[in-house]
Amino acid sequence: MNIMVTGGVGFVGTNLIKRLLLDGHKVVCLDNYSTGKKENEVDHKNVTYVDVDVSDNSKRHKAFGLVRYGLEKPDIIYHMAALARIQPSLNNPVPSIQNNFDSTLNILEWSRNNDIPVVFAGSSSYHHGLWGSPYAWSKHAGEQLCKLYSKVYKLPTAICRFYNVYGPHQIESGAYATVLGIFEKQYREGKLLTVTGDGRQKRDFTHIEDIVDGIIRCGDNIEKVSGEIFELGTGKNYSIIEITEFFNQTEVEYIPARDGEYDVTLADYSKANDILEWNPTKNLKEYIENVIDDKS
Repeated sequence: MNIMVTGGVGFVGTNLIKRLLLDGHKVVCLDNYSTGKKENEVDHKNVTYVDVDVSDNSKRHKAFGLVRYGLEKPDIIYHMAALARIQPSLNNPVPSIQNNFDSTLNILEWSRNNDIPVVFAGSSSYHHGLWGSPYAWSKHAGEQLCKLYSKVYKLPTAICRFYNVYGPHQIESGAYATVLGIFEKQYREGKLLTVTGDGRQKRDFTHIEDIVDGIIRCGDNIEKVSGEIFELGTGKNYSIIEITEFFNQTEVEYIPARDGEYDVTLADYSKANDILEWNPTKNLKEYIENVIDDKS
């Protein structure tokens, strides 16, 4: 198949492209490299990287540069591109809202005109209220756009909500860093792990390989699951303090709680199991044990 991945040099997109190439597909990646890294590009004959901002309306009318590169129309689009963290959206709401909404609208409209199914990267932040952050609102708006195009225009779309993803290519520093990414970097460098608030907040941590498997299962069954939303998580959560204990850290550095943080995330992946036959397979404690072993 010919497959398009937006946000393909980001955390999720990079791992998704690697899996798609292993499965024998041809891939074109669209990314503006605003949060993704050039070094995440995969050196493979069957992937092409196009530096383009899919939130730019003018680029949609020019087919996002595909014609210029002589690329074929994709059979399906995995729309992973987003400014994907709560705190940056609170500090500066306009980029998160504009980028996340406009990019999704542009992808859906181009897909409608070219009859291309879309799998959309949703977010577990939806469960904590539309008004919790501009990021949460923007992802919910993206889900509603997908449902609109599915119902009104009969465009096959499906939504995967991710829960606290960790694993290779996760962001380890800066505004878009993940909890596990920060902890791993601090552990490797022999620094105290920094815990926000009291550390009792609980998260459903899901390995990137499980997330990618769920995304692809969704795409493989897109006609069957059009209009559906699937939660991709483990159904088990741990407090941040428990995570530090998995790293064998008895002393941590507490820092002030961040605005927009919620107390609990916990996925219900029963629909993904029933319809996609998807189950999480990776164990968080085993992953951290491997991190510890790698340092030893």
